[in-house]
This record gives sequence, C-alpha cells and structure tokens, in this order.
Amino acid sequence: FFQCDNAKGLKAFYDAIKYGPNHLMVFGGVCATVTSIIAESLKGWNLVQLSFAATTPELADKKKYPYFFRTVPSDNAVNPAILKLLKHYHWKRVGTLTQDVQRFSEVRNDLTGVLYGEDIEISDTESFSNDPCTSVKKLKGNDVRIILGQFDEEMAVKVFCCAYDEEMYGSKYQWIIPGWYENLWWESWINSTQCLSKNLLAAMEGYIGVDFEPLSSKTNKTISGRTPQQYEKEYNAKRGDGQSSKFHGYAYDGIWVIARTLQRAMNYLNSTNKHQKIEDFNYTNHKLGKIFLNAMNETRFFGVTGEVVFRNGERMGTIKFTQFQEQKEVKVGEYNAVDDKLVIINNSIRFQGLEPPKDKTIIQEELRKISLPLYSILSALTILGMIMASAFLFFNIKNRNQKLIKMSSPYMNNLIILGGMLSYASIFLFGLDGSFVSEKTFETLCTVRTWILTVGYTTAFGAMFAKTWRVHAIFKNVKMKKKIIKDQKLLGIVGGMLLIDLCILICWQVVDPLRRTVEKYNMEPDPAGRDISIRPILEHCENTHMTIWLGIVYAYKGLLMLFGCFLAWETRNVSIPALNDSKYIGMSVYNVGIMCIIGAAVSFLTRDQPNVQFCIVALVIIFCSTITLCLVFVPKLITLRTNPDAATQNRRFQFTQNQKKEDSKTSTSVTSVNQASTSRLEGLQSENHRLRMKITELDKDLEEVTMQLQDTPEKTTYIKQNHYQDLNDILSIRNFTDGKDGEKAILKNHLDQNPPAQWGSSDPSRTSKDPIEDINSPEHIQRRLSLQLPILHHAYLPSIGGVDASCASPCVSPSASPRHRHVPPSFRVMVSGL
Repeated sequence: FFQCDNAKGLKAFYDAIKYGPNHLMVFGGVCATVTSIIAESLKGWNLVQLSFAATTPELADKKKYPYFFRTVPSDNAVNPAILKLLKHYHWKRVGTLTQDVQRFSEVRNDLTGVLYGEDIEISDTESFSNDPCTSVKKLKGNDVRIILGQFDEEMAVKVFCCAYDEEMYGSKYQWIIPGWYENLWWESWINSTQCLSKNLLAAMEGYIGVDFEPLSSKTNKTISGRTPQQYEKEYNAKRGDGQSSKFHGYAYDGIWVIARTLQRAMNYLNSTNKHQKIEDFNYTNHKLGKIFLNAMNETRFFGVTGEVVFRNGERMGTIKFTQFQEQKEVKVGEYNAVDDKLVIINNSIRFQGLEPPKDKTIIQEELRKISLPLYSILSALTILGMIMASAFLFFNIKNRNQKLIKMSSPYMNNLIILGGMLSYASIFLFGLDGSFVSEKTFETLCTVRTWILTVGYTTAFGAMFAKTWRVHAIFKNVKMKKKIIKDQKLLGIVGGMLLIDLCILICWQVVDPLRRTVEKYNMEPDPAGRDISIRPILEHCENTHMTIWLGIVYAYKGLLMLFGCFLAWETRNVSIPALNDSKYIGMSVYNVGIMCIIGAAVSFLTRDQPNVQFCIVALVIIFCSTITLCLVFVPKLITLRTNPDAATQNRRFQFTQNQKKEDSKTSTSVTSVNQASTSRLEGLQSENHRLRMKITELDKDLEEVTMQLQDTPEKTTYIKQNHYQDLNDILSIRNFTDGKDGEKAILKNHLDQNPPAQWGSSDPSRTSKDPIEDINSPEHIQRRLSLQLPILHHAYLPSIGGVDASCASPCVSPSASPRHRHVPPSFRVMVSGL
C-alpha cells in the first residue's frame, strides 16, 4: 500500500485473500488511489477496512464504500472547523482559490455545501492549474479579503508570490490554507519561482493552517492507560532517529478500534448465539460481516488522538489551527468535532493590524461638511457687514432731509441697503449643510438661499440703476419734456425688475425645483489607520436642467449690469455729486462683475471641496456687497461731514464748464466756438456795466426833475424837452436789461403810446376853457410822474442787483459774483405827496 501503486496493491490484497488464512478485517491503506480501489471491493468479501492515513474525501461516500472506516479525519473534516472560525471572527464574505486536482476540488465542493445556508457568502471561486496569478488578481478585483486556499506546497509558493505582487497580504487580508505541509515547506520550492525569499515570507506572515490534530493535547488517560503525552514520549524513545509520521497516533488508536470492535462482536455473539464464534467467520458469512460492521460503527473511547467516535464511518476527530508567525508555525487553537466547539489558545492569533481583517472593504460614507471654525469666521464677517449696512441705513434716515441726501433719493438708498443685507443673509444659508440640518431642511434651504440672493442682487443694483436712469432722463434726453420724476416711478422700475425675477424663480420652482443630490467620490484610506475605506459624499442643490435655469438667471443679470454700465457712461459728465453716482456705479459694476466671474469659476472647480467652495462664495458676496455699499454711501458721508453745500452749489455753471472742458478735448472746432462765446460774454458784461453807469446818471436827472416839480408847480412850464427824452432812455435801458419782465414792458409801451408833447405847444382841439383835459398840462404831468417814478425805480434796480419786485428793500443774491453786485447809490429818489 505504501508504494501507491494500484496494481501492486490489488495483487497483494488478492494474494492475502487466496493464500492466507481467513482475515477478519483489513487494516491500512495510505494512498488514496489504492485504498479506494480495495475499499470498493470489500463488500463482496464481507470485510471491514480501517485506514489510519487515507484522508481523501472520496472515501466518505458510504454508498460506494459501505465497509470503509478510518481513524484519521477526512480532508473534509476541516470544513466544519473553518466554518466555526469564520463565525468566531464574524467573517461573512469569503473567496476560494483551488488547485485543479480532484482532492482539492472535492474539499472545495464540500466547503461550498457547508457554508451554504450559514449566512456566509462565497463571493468568488477561482481555480488554477499552474499559474495562480490571474486568479489572485481576480480575487483582489472582487474585493475578497478572506481567502480559503486548497493547494499543495509547490503551488502555495507561487500563490504567495503572486499575493505579494498584488499586495494581497498584511493587515487587510487573511489566508486560510491546508496545515499538513511539511516543516519549512517553502524552502524546497522557493527556487522554482522568481520571488525573493523575504518577499515570500512577508506574504506568508499570518496565514492560518488547518489540519487534524496528530495527538490530543489533553492530559486524560487513554484506553491504554497512558496519557497522550506519555505515549508520545514512549513513541519517540522507541523510534530513535527514525523519521516520524504524523499518522502514528491514528495507527495506534486504529489497533484499539479493531480490538474493541472484535470484543464488542464477541460479546454480541455470546449474548445472542452461544454456538457461533468469530473464528467461524468466512468471506461468504454475511451475518458475521454485518456484526463486525455495526460493532465498529458503535466503537467509542478516548485515545491518544482524542475522542475516537465514528459517524457514518467518518472519524469525528480534533482539528488544529496553526499560524505562521515569524517564520514558524504556532498552534493557536483547536476544534473538537464531537462537541462542535472551537477553542482559541489564549488569544494567540496575531493579526497584523489592530484588529482582525474585515471580510470586505468596509466603506464608510463620510459627509464632507463645512468646517465649524470657518463657518464661524465668515459668519462674523457677515455680521460686521450687516452692522455696517445698518449704520448706513441709520445715516440715510437721519439725514434724509439734508439737501445732499434728499437729492440722492433716500428711498432708493434704503433699497440698496436692503439688497445688500439680503445678500449678506444668504451667506448664513450657504453654510448650512447636512451636519447642521436634516435632509428635508437642506432641500428647503436650496430654494430659499437662491431666492434671497437673487432678490437681494436685483434690489440693490435695480435701485442704483433706477437712480442713474433718472439722472440720465433729466440731463441727457433733451427732447424729453422736462418734468419731475418722483421716487414712486423709480420704485415701480425696481418692482418691475423684481417681478421678472419672481417670474423666473416661480417657473423654476414649479417646473424643475431644486433637489438635494449626493455626489460620491473615490474611496480614500482611513486617516486613523483603521481597516476601512472612506467614501466622501457631498451634498449639492441641483435639478434636471440646472444649466438652462442658471443660463436664464445669468443672462438676465448680465443684461441688467450692461444697462447699468450704459447709464453710468451716459451720465459721466453730470458733475452734481448729490445726483450723479456714475463713477461709483461703474466701479461697483466692474468689481462685482470681475469677482462674480472669478468666484463662479473657482467655485465650479472646487465643488468637491466644500470648505474652499463656501469660503470663495462667502467672500465674493461679502466683497461685492461691502464695496457696493461703501461706494454709494461713504462719499456722501464724507461730503456731508466736510462740505455739505459743495455737492449742490453752482450746479448749472459747473455742468457748463465741465461740458466745455469735455468738448474741448474732443474737437478743435468746438474749442474755437467756446472761446468765441467766452469773448462775447465778456463783451456783454462790459456793456452791462456801462449801462448801469448810465442809469446812475439818469437817476440824478430824475431827482432834479422831481425836486423842481415839488418846489414850484409853476415851473413845470420850464421843463425842457430833454427831460422826456431822458425818461424814455430809462425805459429803453430797462427793457434792454431784462426784456422778459412784463410789467416794465407794459410801462414802456404805455409811454410810447403817449409821447410827450412839446412844452408850450397847444392842441387846436383843446381850449383854455378846459385846461384839465390837456394831457400835457403840468397837472397831468405831475400826476403821472407821481405814479410812474416809484414803479420805474423798483423796476430797473433788480437788473443791476438792486431791489427785486418782490422785495421791499434792496436784495443781493448771495451767489452772485462780486462784479455783478449792485453798488447802492449815494442818494435815493423819494416821490411822495404828488
């Protein structure tokens, strides 16, 4: 049998049957092939066979080998032990790697049946003939972490070399292979591979071998009266330097099994049939053959290999577990098949990690959330911005009756502040993610923060552009009928812009609302070194047609910005600070546009980094809101504190001068025209001064005439013709000075329609009998002068800076140039008592 030759084994068996005495039993059989051939033919000879070394699972088939028994556990006996070990460490997902040999395939098939129904998944089953590397790579691709191997020593070296190349060793993997290899088995096959010895040992470190226990570790006395330890000592002493076999204890217990079987059979024969003995057995005696078979199947005792008991002809023995630790195998546990109990020896199993390997890659989803310190810092900056906006609002309301603030539309300024504060408020919502709120709340925040930011943007810039449109309508559109543009109309413009926003947002919400989506990223190793993989997940606010809706919003906001730029450019020459914010609007639009473009691009590129993305978005909103509010209100605050009248005085003159300067830069011909206009203005001013001197001289003449009339009424006949001529000159000068004054023009026309008559002449139609009706009589002249002279005096004085028609005393415009101010004459004309 030991030669493992089928022919020689069969010949030896037949010779023993034919030429030898009647044999009661067959003891032996080591080689699986020879043992299986003989065991299959035993039924015809009514012989019971007991093997102490045949471990092939094929012999467990009782239909084919009904008379076969063995004291050594089958190779399949390790499978219940493996199941117990898997359950002990809660491994529920395994893979198998099997050499294409019948012995190993049978064990693998039996293991599949054992694990089936035990809530343990065989995720991958691989087999190989010569090169295991492809199978090893597939196991890794299927994320198999617990590998159950069935292969011999030669293939084991190749398997571990491939495992080293694929990095399938260490703290994340556990190999479980046969434990019946010879001592230092790898040294015999290391040269057959290209793997270095240190690499092979690194890959082998920690593997667990499973095999039957050669001798029991218990100290109980066996059926022979010796303990297993005493037996081993005696065996080694008798063996000497001879080679040891791991089956010697099973052979020793096998002899005792035969002895106990024969004893049980004899007892049975004695108790049932006193006339029949075991010596009467022959190969055709089926009755005695059955008695031997039943007696062996009922045999049970404690031997040197442990509890000896059979179940359907199979030995229910003890399975040991060894682990490869520091280039040697160490026993770490054992499994008793009779009690179905696994014992780990003092936690002697050493795993290369902090804990046993996981049966698969444990994927722990980790939400990438916004850092709380970052959220706190940006929230603090946002609060400061809102405090600044509140200060601007207080300043605007408090000084709303100041001319500077009143001319800059305080209601529109309030809307600008409101829009800025809404933009600030959106930052708090952008920083709230799944670490602060629930999934349902986060989905609601997706909509709310979009609405707040959109409405805030439109409110701020809509109000700013509405103010600029009013300036443009007043100063640039010369064809437009000049009328007052009230704030109510500007509010209507801002409301129209907001209405467009609401239409877009409502359609967006109804047709394709924003939803919470989770984006999963590639797995990352655990920073703490645990045997898990981190799969980062990130929450987004998205919908089906996100690009289309964002395009609509961006297009509308872009058109609004372009409209604002157009108005700012058109009103750039309006130099009334209280009205015109074109320069600051242009700066604001430029900064906001650049920051939004940069912020949107960077935010898109950093969508997988929530801290960076939130920081960029928050800083862009803070910067845009702050720079807009500061550009609108800081200049007003400075002007109001330093020179409150500078923004409103000399409006028309400053605009004219700035317009002239701008025109002089664009055209040489326009410059010549302006120079000519300046020369003409200087000439008119000189002429005006000369006429004022003339009026002063005429005042003296009027006073002489008045005095003469007051002294002697009779002297009126001596008034010269040139006095009437001087009176007409006064009226003419006044008409030249201010031809738009209706009252003075009526007076002049009245005098023209009633020309003075020649002194001393008489009208033929009038007689001396009716002197009162003569309009040229001294009485009529005196009456007319008493009524007209005060009117004339008050009429021509305003043209030279004197008395206004509405003033009872001389009025001087505080804004008039010193050269235009009237120098009060050294005398006054008083006409009274006429």
